[in-house]
Amino acid sequence: MFQNIAWTYTVLKSNSVSVKGEVTGLAPGQHGFHIHQFGDYTNGCVSAGGHFNPFGKEHGAPEDEMRHVGDLGNIIADASGKVDVNLSDKLLSLSGPQSIIGRAVVVHADVDDLGKGGHATSKTTGNAGGRLACGVIGIQA
Repeated sequence: MFQNIAWTYTVLKSNSVSVKGEVTGLAPGQHGFHIHQFGDYTNGCVSAGGHFNPFGKEHGAPEDEMRHVGDLGNIIADASGKVDVNLSDKLLSLSGPQSIIGRAVVVHADVDDLGKGGHATSKTTGNAGGRLACGVIGIQA
């Protein structure tokens, strides 16, 4: 079960957002990693809603033109269940319609097939399975 999550978000000069963080307590291997609609976990991670998708696109890989804003692909937990996340994404923002502030970061149980798996949920969730961990994205003064 999920043990710990810590994140920092930084706006880079190239108009992308850098996502850095650490997750521990995962099963070794790949896990889908997404930004979800709502920063709400009153009923666990289910309350976070679906993937953040303000433009109504199909699920895809981070490098795809057709994707949800919140589609960040997979993170890979090592043998001890730890992941050090360090990625940059040009669709994420800290303001405006693509803002991730107040939304949730979610780690899923399974591999995200990046919309290419042919499963009934591939084009909506990447068939990434249940939600193992979530947290609200905010600004710390």
